[in-house]
Amino acid sequence: MEEAKSIVVQLYCRFEITVDDSEAVFEAAERRLRAADIDWPSEPGALEEAVAGLRSDLEQSVASLVDPDRVLADVAGMDVRRGRWWAEIGGPSERFQPGFRSLDAET
Repeated sequence: MEEAKSIVVQLYCRFEITVDDSEAVFEAAERRLRAADIDWPSEPGALEEAVAGLRSDLEQSVASLVDPDRVLADVAGMDVRRGRWWAEIGGPSERFQPGFRSLDAET
């Protein structure tokens, strides 16, 4: 019997959310960062510097709360290999249309 070949599928997602409490988002992002299994460098203050950076950027904090591995974690026969996601303040991005351009193409 012939072995089945894996099929690569691109799955694009966009969510529109409202943030009514930025501090709650910052706290959740900080909790996730502190709980993450990250081997922080031996440089003193690296974790605190990362936390400060996250707490100063709402878009990055929102994006850091996205966990694509959990979206499909309980589905047999699928493996999330990589992903790309981001958050932006404002209306829908022109980049997120069928045939959208790479973020790198705009710089």
